[in-house]
Amino acid sequence: MFFVLSKTLSYLLKPLVIICGLLICSWLIKNSRWNKRLLITSIILLLFFSNDFIANEAMRSWEVSVTPFSQIEKKYEYGVLLCGVAKSEVGPDDRVYIGSAADRVNHTLQLYKMGFIKKILISGGSGRLIDIGEREADKLSSLLQLMGVPAQDIMIENQSRNTHESAIEIKKILAPFTTADQCLLITSAFHIRRSIGCFSKVGWPMDSFSADVLSHNRNFSFDTLFIPKTEAMGSWNVLLKEWAGYIAYRIAGYI
Repeated sequence: MFFVLSKTLSYLLKPLVIICGLLICSWLIKNSRWNKRLLITSIILLLFFSNDFIANEAMRSWEVSVTPFSQIEKKYEYGVLLCGVAKSEVGPDDRVYIGSAADRVNHTLQLYKMGFIKKILISGGSGRLIDIGEREADKLSSLLQLMGVPAQDIMIENQSRNTHESAIEIKKILAPFTTADQCLLITSAFHIRRSIGCFSKVGWPMDSFSADVLSHNRNFSFDTLFIPKTEAMGSWNVLLKEWAGYIAYRIAGYI
């Protein structure tokens, strides 16, 4: 039930959905006073959510900073790569389609090639409400093998549907072989806070490595400050979903 509710909420908490909802209400409500208020609110929210400077500042404040490779102070037995990067609605299905979070895979591969991690554990089944097709962890395993990672250096956890379940399953897999301080968690910079909370809650607190950075350097150009951008809407889609997930996890006791 929690899984279904969280997915439903993530669809509703999108800027355009909120704005369209307000516009529909303003059209349905006959009271001219409330009609005007809702219309003005919709316009203000549209300008707010499409402002690149505001969206970037919000993302910068939430994302966990990236660690330069030169500042990684130790080597780890396992790199734990959380899924959420592959596209499942694209065909033909004889290849792996990577979305905007491809840096999770790229940086995991780089950490492996540079010797910072000895083995890779890929965690993630299907985050869809209706589970169809091959599990994402299996797809990414095949992709990493094509990139030159030996099959014996890859482990798979393909049953979890969310970060909470990943934390539980990963601890079950790794606890007999190693300790948490020998594992490095690799996920998107915006997802680090919730991920760390989940793993700490189940008693498996790992060091983390931020990938898939969505924010950019602070920019005060006219274009950034005043021109509406669809990319800003995309950043808010990610942030609102992640904030809602973080709050829901805290209420549920997952973090």
